Amino acid sequence: MSFIEDIKTRYKGGNIVEKLIYVNIAVFIATLLFSVFQDLYKGEINWLINWFSLDDNFTSLLTKPWTIITYGFLHDGFLHILLNLITLYFIGNLFIEYFTQKQLLTFYIFGTIFGGLLYLISHNYFPLFEGSSSLLVGASAGISAIFIGITTYIPNYQLKIRFIGYVKLWHLAAIWVGLDLLGLSGGNAGGHFAHLGGALFGFLYVNQASNKEIGFLYKLSTIFKKKEKPLKTVYKSPKSSVKKEKNTSFNQQQIDSILDKIGKSGYDTLTKEEKAFLFKQGKN
Repeated sequence: MSFIEDIKTRYKGGNIVEKLIYVNIAVFIATLLFSVFQDLYKGEINWLINWFSLDDNFTSLLTKPWTIITYGFLHDGFLHILLNLITLYFIGNLFIEYFTQKQLLTFYIFGTIFGGLLYLISHNYFPLFEGSSSLLVGASAGISAIFIGITTYIPNYQLKIRFIGYVKLWHLAAIWVGLDLLGLSGGNAGGHFAHLGGALFGFLYVNQASNKEIGFLYKLSTIFKKKEKPLKTVYKSPKSSVKKEKNTSFNQQQIDSILDKIGKSGYDTLTKEEKAFLFKQGKN
C-alpha cells in the first residue's frame, strides 16, 4: 500500500478529531508549497493566505464571505499548528466521549465564526488597532469553543498530567482564557479576541442548552444531546415487555450514576466493577 493510500485509509477510518487534524495538516502543507512557488516569482503574499484568511475589515468580508470559516484551517508557522493540533487531539477526544462527532464539528465551525466576528468588531472599535492592518489565521477559536464547551459541561473532570498529577478541567480552561485576556493589548491582540470569541460561544451554547433558556443559541441546542443508540422495535408478550422495561430503567440509573461520578472525579476513580459494567453496556 502506497503512502497516499495509507493516508486515505487512515482518514476514512478516523474520527472527526483525526479528520480535522488531517485537513489542517494538508492545508498547512499546501500553504508551504504555495509559499515556495511564489517566492520563485518574488510574490509578496501567499495566494492561499490572501484568499482564505480573514481581513480586519467588514468590506473585505463582503467580497470574501467564506473567509469567516476558512481562516480556521490556516496556520502561521509550524509551532502555531503544532500547539493547536495537540490541544485539539486531547480536548477533542474528551469531548466526543460525552457528545457526538457532529456536535464537535458544530463547535469547531461556529466557534471559528464567533471568533472571526469578535476579531472584526475589536479591530473596528478599539483605538489600539487604528492605522494598522492584519490577517487572521488559526484554529484556536474553534478549539477554544470545544475546550470551554466541554469544561462548562464537566468542570470538575480531572486530567492526569505527568509530573503534576490530577488537575481539574476548569483549572486548565481558566489558564487558557486567562492567557488570552492578558494578551489583549499585545502584538497579537486580534488573535486573542478571536480565541475569546470562540470560548464565549462554547460557554453560552452549553449553558443555554443545559438551562433551556430562550434565545437564538437555545434554538441551536436541539442538536446538543448526549449520545444515545437508536431503540430497536421488538414484539414480545406484555409480561416480558414490563420486565425488560424495568431492567432497562435500572441499567440506565446505574449508567447515569457512573457518568455523574466520571463528571465529578474522572474515569480513573471508577471501580473495576463500574468499568466492567460500562464496557458491557457499551457492547449491548
